[in-house]
Amino acid sequence: MNLRSNGLLAIVLGLLSSAVVGAESLASQAHQLIEQRCVVCHACYDAPCQLKMEAHEGLVRGGSQTLVYDSTRLLAGDLTRLFDDVQGERAWRKKGFYPVLNASEPAAGVLRRMLDLKQANPLPPNGPLPEGFDFRLHRDQQCAKPGDFDQFASEFPLWGMPYGLPALQPDEHATLVSWLDAGAPALKQGPLSPALQTELAAWEQFLNGDDNKSRLMARYVYEHLFLATLYLQADDRPRWFRLVRSATPPGEPIDLLTTRRPFDDPGRKTFFYRLQAMPIIVAAKSHQPYRFDAERRAWYQSLFLSPDYAVDKVPGYDENTAGNPFTTFAALPVRSRYRFLLEEAEFTIMNFIKGPVCRGQIALNVIDDRFWVMFMDPDELDPELDGAFLEREARNLRLPAARTGTVIDLLEWRRYARGHARYMRAKADYLERQYVEQGRRPGQEVIWDGDGDNPNAALTIARHVDTASVVKGFVGETPKTAWFITYSLLERIHYLLVANFDVYGAASHQLESRLYMDFLRMEGELNFLMFLPANRRQALWEHWYRNAPDSAREHPFVRSDAMQRETSLSFTSEDPKAEFLGWMRKRLHGAQAPSFDYRRTASAEMAAAFETLISARGEHNSFLPAVSFVNVIGPGRDEAYTLLHDAGYSNIAQLFREEERRLPKEDAVTVVAGLIGAHPNQFFQVHEKQVPLFVNDILGMQAEEDFQLLRQRYGVRRNSPWFWSVSDRLHTLYREQDGLAAGVLDYNRYLGY
Repeated sequence: MNLRSNGLLAIVLGLLSSAVVGAESLASQAHQLIEQRCVVCHACYDAPCQLKMEAHEGLVRGGSQTLVYDSTRLLAGDLTRLFDDVQGERAWRKKGFYPVLNASEPAAGVLRRMLDLKQANPLPPNGPLPEGFDFRLHRDQQCAKPGDFDQFASEFPLWGMPYGLPALQPDEHATLVSWLDAGAPALKQGPLSPALQTELAAWEQFLNGDDNKSRLMARYVYEHLFLATLYLQADDRPRWFRLVRSATPPGEPIDLLTTRRPFDDPGRKTFFYRLQAMPIIVAAKSHQPYRFDAERRAWYQSLFLSPDYAVDKVPGYDENTAGNPFTTFAALPVRSRYRFLLEEAEFTIMNFIKGPVCRGQIALNVIDDRFWVMFMDPDELDPELDGAFLEREARNLRLPAARTGTVIDLLEWRRYARGHARYMRAKADYLERQYVEQGRRPGQEVIWDGDGDNPNAALTIARHVDTASVVKGFVGETPKTAWFITYSLLERIHYLLVANFDVYGAASHQLESRLYMDFLRMEGELNFLMFLPANRRQALWEHWYRNAPDSAREHPFVRSDAMQRETSLSFTSEDPKAEFLGWMRKRLHGAQAPSFDYRRTASAEMAAAFETLISARGEHNSFLPAVSFVNVIGPGRDEAYTLLHDAGYSNIAQLFREEERRLPKEDAVTVVAGLIGAHPNQFFQVHEKQVPLFVNDILGMQAEEDFQLLRQRYGVRRNSPWFWSVSDRLHTLYREQDGLAAGVLDYNRYLGY
C-alpha cells in the first residue's frame, strides 16, 4: 500500500472514529435530557401508558393502554414487567404494546410527534394552566397510538410532552430530534472493570454453594433482596445490578427464570442465583441501593455459614408453605435472620415503601402520617426459645396469599384474622410467663442501639397521602405514635407487603393485604406501649383509635395480663410517651438525625420562623400539600428544605371515608433540611429574607384561596418558565445530600391548578 492510500485510509478511519464519537456524544446528551425531562413522569409501574423511560428497553417496548394499578380489577392481570416477562420488541407487540419510535420514518414516531406538539403549542408562561389538564392519580389516560395521533393532537393540542410542564428549550428539542433521526441509539454500557468482574464472580460463586446451608442461605438472601438495586463498588456513577434466578450457571449468559413472586417455584430443580447488570436511570421512587462487596460477603458467611447448625433438607416450593418464612427458613438461626434484616433496617422497611405496594391510599392509609420506629435488640433474643416459639406459631403466622387471583381469595380473610388473633394470645401468654418465671420487664436494654455505630436503629416513616418515605433517625417533633419492631413483625411486614404483594393481582388480594397490615401496625404500637407506665397505656390506645371499630379498640393484647405488667422504667413527667422517646433520641445511634436538622443550615432568622411554623398546629396547615420542597436563595445561599404535612386523623383503622376521620385542628408541619419524599407536590422558591413572611402567610391561611395566593407569591407553577431550572437545581442538591441513594424525582403528583 502506497503513502497516498495510507493517507486515504487514515482519513476514512478518522471520519469513522469521529462519527462513532459523535453518535456516542449524541446518545449521552439525549440520555441526560430523558433523565431530566422524561423520567420525572415516565418511570416504574405507574409510568403513564406503561412507557417506562428509565431504560432504553422501555422506549423500544413502547406504550400500552392497559393499567398496572387498577383498583377495580376482579382477576389477576397479565404480567408486563420490563426485563422480566418477555424479551424483545416483537414479544411486547404480542402483549399489546405499541411503538413510540419509528425507525424508518423518525418524524412519524409517537415520541417525536409528542415533542413537536408541545413545541407548536407551549403552555402560557403565566397564570393558571388552561382547563382540560387532568393530574389525578387515577386519571383517564389517552395513550395515543401512531394511527390515532392526528385525532389526539386535534382534541388535545396542549397535551404534548412533557405533559403539563414547560416545553423543552429549542436546543434541547433539537438534540432529541437529532437523536431520534439517528435511530434513537442506546447509551452504550462499557465493559465491567476487572475489579467488578472479580467481585461479581465471587458473589455468584458464594450464592451457588452446593451444601444445604449455602442453598438455604442463598434463598433467604434472594427473597429479601430481589427488589434491591445492588452496587459492587461505590463509584460516582456506579453500575447497578439485581439478584435473579437463572437456568444457566455463572460464566454463561443469564437465562431468566421469572415467577410472579420470589418464593414461587422457578420450574427447575437446578437453577442458579446470578447478578444481572441493569442499564437504568435510577428513579427515586423505586431506587433501593444495597451494597454488595467482600465485607458484606464475609458478614453473610459469619451469619449463616459459620454457626454450628444443620440443614437436613432444603425446603421445596409447595404453595401452602413457600410464602411462610417461619416454616421455610426454620433451620436458619433466628438471630442470624434478624441480624440480616436489622443491619440495613432502613432498606428492609424501604422495600414496602418503594416496592410495588407503595402507590395508592388503599395500601398506605394503614399508617400514620409520621411515626418513629425502634427495634428489639437481637442480643436479647434466646434463639432456642424464640425459634421454638416461632416454629410452634408458624401456622398462625401465615400471611394472606393470592391463590386463585380472584375475589374468592378474600373469603380466606377470616381464617387469617383468626390465626393472627391466636398468635397475639400466644404471644401475650409467652411474655407473661417470662414476667412470672424470669422477672423480666421491658426496659431500655431490650431496645437495639445500633451496636453503637449503626444509624439504622432509629427510623422515621412519613406517609404522604398515597406515597411514603423512610429515613434514618428520629425526624421532627414527638410523633403521635411509635412502633417497636421484633424479628417476627419485621419478617411479616416484608412477606406481606413485598415478597407476597402482587401489583398485578386482583383488587381482593390488595384489599386483603391492607386489612392484614392493620394487625401488624397495631402489634408494633402495642409493643411500644409496653415501655410506658401501665396505667397510661389504655388512654393512649383509645386516643389513637378514637371512633374506631371494636376490633381495633378491643384488641386481644390490650386486655392481656402482659399488658397490665409494669415497665422497669421510672418516669417523672406528665407525658411519659414524649419522655421515653426523648430518652431514645439520645440513646440510639443516629437518632438525632443531624443531617435533617434545619438549624444546621438555616440562618437564625430562618430557624426562628421555621420553629414558629412547627409549633403552630391547626387548620391553616391543612391547605398545604403532603410534600413541599422549598428552595431558599440569597447571597451565598442556595439550599433545599422540605415541609412535610402531618395530617391529623381520629384513627387509621378503617378502610374508607378517610375524610370523615380527618382532624384538621391536629395538623402539623415537619420542617427538615434537605429533601424527603420522592413525589414532591409543590416547589416554593423563597429568598432568605422572605422566609418569615412565607411562614406568616402559611400561618394565616383560612381557605383554599389563601393557599393559591401563597403559590402565586412563592410557588413554582407547572407552567413557570423557570420550572426546569428549579427542578435541575433540586436534583443537584439531592445528589449532594444522598449520593448513592439519590434518584430522579417523580412529578406525577405535582399540583396542577
